[in-house]
Amino acid sequence: MSRLISGCVAEFLGTFALVFFGAGAIILGVPALGGASSLVTVALAHGLILFVFVAACGQISGGQFNPAVAVGLVVAGKQPIARAAAFIAVQLLAAACAAGMLQALLGPSIANAPAAKLGATIGKFTVAGFTGQVIGIEAVLTFALMFVFLATAVDERDARSGFGPLAIGMTVAACILAAGPITGASMNPARTFGPAICGNQWAMFHAYLIGPLVGAVAAAIVYRLFWEPRGMDR
Repeated sequence: MSRLISGCVAEFLGTFALVFFGAGAIILGVPALGGASSLVTVALAHGLILFVFVAACGQISGGQFNPAVAVGLVVAGKQPIARAAAFIAVQLLAAACAAGMLQALLGPSIANAPAAKLGATIGKFTVAGFTGQVIGIEAVLTFALMFVFLATAVDERDARSGFGPLAIGMTVAACILAAGPITGASMNPARTFGPAICGNQWAMFHAYLIGPLVGAVAAAIVYRLFWEPRGMDR
């Protein structure tokens, strides 16, 4: 029980940081608010904060910070369902708290400005109503994230190298650079949930549940079938 509590605290801190700094970079970078944030800046904000918090919390909870990753770990046989359920609840709570704190500290006029949208993961395809494309792109992005997570942070053959946190952060940054303008590059239902519940940014929310879950489960299946250490590979 004490390990589960420690893990939940780690997941809360990491998810809170991801949403607070990631969404904050979007809000404060809006030109109308005096910011000059670029896609590169937003990608780096997400990638760097993941890098440091996965490194800080990885030994406690695995540094998941993402309901899709939690589900993927269950499918990969790396996490019990009860632990995943507890982590998902904490991740959603942390995301809501982070978005709420951004709104409280910056004020609704800034945080919820039309161009800022509380840092929501919304792109051109979302606004255009391209549901299938958003689901597909988010699935591909999350597949990449989940596969890298399993192969570098979970797989015992590479986990000892310590490269996992950097690889995960770089993957998220690369995905945002590639797809940020068209889908928001969420890859994470909690990242989308925080701004949605606090800023009423529910645009195509179901797509940001389906896409990441499909991608994470597919990556977990591929890992379990082809990358899982077996026998003499251990």
